[in-house]
Amino acid sequence: MSVARRGFIQGTAAATGAALLPTIPAYAADPVNPVTIEADGITLVGRSDGSVLVQDGAGTDRILLGHFMIKDTALGQQRTFGGTPARITLPDGRPAIQVTYTMASGAPGVTVRGTFDVTPHKAHMKWEVGGSGTLTPAGFMFSRTVYGASAAESYEALTVWERDARGGIPYEVNAGGAYVETWAGSKGFFCLPSTNPANTNATWIHSPGSSTGAGTAATEADLVLGDLRPRGAGALAAKRPLGVEVWTDQPFNLYQAAGQTMTLKAQVVNGSAAARKVTLTWWARDFGGRKIAGGTLCRSLAAGAAWNASFPITSPSQNIVFTQVEAVSGSDKALARTNLSVLPEFAYKAGKESMFGLANYPWLLKPGKEAVLALVRTLGIKWIRIAYAGAPGIDIATLDANGIGHNVELSGIPVGGGAEQIAAWADTNVAKALDAGAAYFEVSNEVNQPWMSGRGADAYVRDGLRQVTTRLDAAGSRMKVMNAGLGGMDYIWTKNFHDAGGWDLIDAFAFHPGRGNFTPDFAPPPEEWTQGPSGSYWNFLGALRKANQVLEEYGGDKELWLTEAYAPTRPNAWWSDTYRHAAENTLLTLALAKSEKVRAVNWYQLHDSVLYHPQEADPANPEYHYGLMNRDTSAKPSLLAFATAARVLDEAEFVRHLAFADQDIKGLLFTTPGGPVSILWSRKDGYVLNSDHGEDPWYASPEPWIDTWTTRTAVVAHSGTVDGTVRELNCIGQERTLKASGGKITLTLDGAPRIYYGLAANPDWK
Repeated sequence: MSVARRGFIQGTAAATGAALLPTIPAYAADPVNPVTIEADGITLVGRSDGSVLVQDGAGTDRILLGHFMIKDTALGQQRTFGGTPARITLPDGRPAIQVTYTMASGAPGVTVRGTFDVTPHKAHMKWEVGGSGTLTPAGFMFSRTVYGASAAESYEALTVWERDARGGIPYEVNAGGAYVETWAGSKGFFCLPSTNPANTNATWIHSPGSSTGAGTAATEADLVLGDLRPRGAGALAAKRPLGVEVWTDQPFNLYQAAGQTMTLKAQVVNGSAAARKVTLTWWARDFGGRKIAGGTLCRSLAAGAAWNASFPITSPSQNIVFTQVEAVSGSDKALARTNLSVLPEFAYKAGKESMFGLANYPWLLKPGKEAVLALVRTLGIKWIRIAYAGAPGIDIATLDANGIGHNVELSGIPVGGGAEQIAAWADTNVAKALDAGAAYFEVSNEVNQPWMSGRGADAYVRDGLRQVTTRLDAAGSRMKVMNAGLGGMDYIWTKNFHDAGGWDLIDAFAFHPGRGNFTPDFAPPPEEWTQGPSGSYWNFLGALRKANQVLEEYGGDKELWLTEAYAPTRPNAWWSDTYRHAAENTLLTLALAKSEKVRAVNWYQLHDSVLYHPQEADPANPEYHYGLMNRDTSAKPSLLAFATAARVLDEAEFVRHLAFADQDIKGLLFTTPGGPVSILWSRKDGYVLNSDHGEDPWYASPEPWIDTWTTRTAVVAHSGTVDGTVRELNCIGQERTLKASGGKITLTLDGAPRIYYGLAANPDWK
């Protein structure tokens, strides 16, 4: 249980005196005067104590809806204590159950009324609260008791795929959340337009409401019964005409070899009130855009009915397969996408000397801890930025058992606070780091705001960093210390930090080389960096070179850590990478980091999401799109690019930058136990991505299989043998074999970096 959730439950108990209600047995309806309404697949029975019993189509008791809890700034949390049900008629002529609840004496004048109605397989619930001018609807909740569940309740964020009318690629938007109840052969879904699972416990479901007037508020939710997927249930709850969900039963939709059957599954739901004919069209394309599978099916679908379909796809060799399923009926459309990928296993050898890590811990353990751990191993990740007792994600003992190093980054320094407050922060967080057995303590995060202002460096050293190092020294700890990872290579703040004595207190210098629509090898001189949300301050290679200059100038043999690095993929935004560019830039980012003597790169983050709203779609939030995987945990091309870089560079040592006669041809040369490795690319098309954008932040992103580089350049390189072969790998690790002749080979290069095995140790020899 998270700290936030634990605190919420304790707070509820203190406020109400009875947060966790006693278990209530299934209720047999009053045979004399039952208050009952029903529709296909669902029956509601109003009990004399104010609770409402939910039965399925077979008459089996499934759920009891008990009490309602309000939140009020003056009254605190107050729940109902019983109520009186009555049968009413809604304005549309349908029957409903209305419950007038009884409130405790601690909430004088407060009224709560619940209205419950049914349509096929669904109950709609509405609670109206009045009588107080200090209501806090965001804290409203209702209680439920589930009978005979075969699995624990789970939470699913609900999403819908949309297209922008201006073009570009489709993307997911948030459509609320669902708490899923499971029985043999059936499910129940509490669907809400908004909810925070951290505020939900075994008794109460967090059901935020909204103000409806002076002293009044209301909240609504739906309960859907049936053998459905969460997004199908969400479509029925929201009365959307069509709903589509796609998935596979393979963790992360990730397969290990060619020739396997990858089964794409889809569920289409008719959310309208009448039967209709639905056409389903699906396709699967590989990284090169080749359509490898697809088809069209038609079916008549009853109101509220679901159509389950399965589509077999034969896995290619190392590759990614983009899929889409679209349902159409008349003018109504719904679509869903996911990616299937193929990535063989690999035996990494660098161990703790590896530079590959994750910045935001793999906190969302879906589909489970073992699956996430296996993925981390497959990707060659050897460092986790944040791991300590109570932190979300893989526990420390498991990381240790698998040879994965782990650090801590702990923030919240009370800069400028009182001596007791500062000491309490330092005591608590040093103890947490020591208990975690952290290899490095990164003392806070991005404290250099506003960027390049230089503000606050001395106070940070005084109230944060020095407090930590003093306590670590007193404990005899050998834990290494990093400064707060800086947002961008802020050399002005770093100078003030050095002058305040901070430089001598750290073992490693940490920063976050953010990057906009520039290729990673864009390296403008610092004196030309521009500020602002789209300024060239956010460049990668130029920032790395400035960091190394500072390390040399200030001395002390400090390590260089990139505690956050990324290739953002916000759809239809020119400042972000396209999905294809992100894969190319992931590979080049990591190769350049290796070339610039970076000790470790912590990639931000494993998959698209936000910690406090797990798996909710958040298309407008740039940081939401930093993951190597999509929200549904399927791989982006970036994930395969990360793995490719980790494998190629596992035991590599950087030699030099290559210098061909054509100065637009760029390259890095590494040595490896298997011989020299060259990474080559061209900058004939420049360093600025999406350069045809307008003033609007919006930009029509191309599909990920579309290669947008326009200039191909033939380059003659020297091969390692006179007439041997050269292996070429693209950014996601796809391989082809080229033939050398006379000790030379002609390569075709563009803006995408490619990896070459079999070139000479001096491929650029003139």
